[in-house]
Amino acid sequence: MALFDLSGKRGLVVGIANGASIAYGCAKAFRAQGADLAVTYLNEKAAPHVQPLSDELGAALLLPCDVREPGQLEAVFEKIEAEWGKLDFLLHSIAFAPREDLHARVVDSSRDGFLMAMDVSVHSFIRMAKLAEPLMKDGGCLMNVSFYGSEKVVEHYNLMGPVKAALEAVTRYLAAELGPQGIRVHSLSPGPLKTRAASGIDRFDELLARAAERAPMRNQVTIEDVGAYAAFLASDAARAVTGGIEYIDGGYSIVG
Repeated sequence: MALFDLSGKRGLVVGIANGASIAYGCAKAFRAQGADLAVTYLNEKAAPHVQPLSDELGAALLLPCDVREPGQLEAVFEKIEAEWGKLDFLLHSIAFAPREDLHARVVDSSRDGFLMAMDVSVHSFIRMAKLAEPLMKDGGCLMNVSFYGSEKVVEHYNLMGPVKAALEAVTRYLAAELGPQGIRVHSLSPGPLKTRAASGIDRFDELLARAAERAPMRNQVTIEDVGAYAAFLASDAARAVTGGIEYIDGGYSIVG
């Protein structure tokens, strides 16, 4: 039995890298509740890893999307408009910072590294919202992925802390601006998860262990946990909810 019925809804999932991706956990939940999906992959090197997952999901569209490449993001939305003529929800689950900036103190971050991190991790979400707006004629839901390091200093999270803080601020402003059109905007904030993106954070295994020890639920969050919550937010059952930072972390954020 579907927990939240997404039948007839069409969604775009950006950020699947492999089977451990948060984006994949969400995509599985969207599909299980009946949604049709469009899925993107970063580049030709990533395609062999994403293609089998796209096939498993029965995704209607599999499209290349590197937000750093001019025109690629626009091409994704042009294809969606041509094939579907509408979009009901979107998940933005991408982030990037150059390794040398990510592993350095914030005060030592380079201008170019900071700008690249903000462009890929934050401004690309604004671009997606602008492109999605005309396709969400009957309202819709935009989601991104954040982390508790946006509001508290988390050791070794470094540059991504300020970047995620900016993403959460963007979430609030877009929720206010797009609310009159019935478009809801959310930041999903899971506890630490062992994903490919997280592996770039220095001493991440220590962060995982510490979160599991300190979280009231005494466990690590899974991509399935995040997916279940995202599916609810994408559904009409969550039509009165917008602009929030949605913690899926076993309570880690209240004690961290």
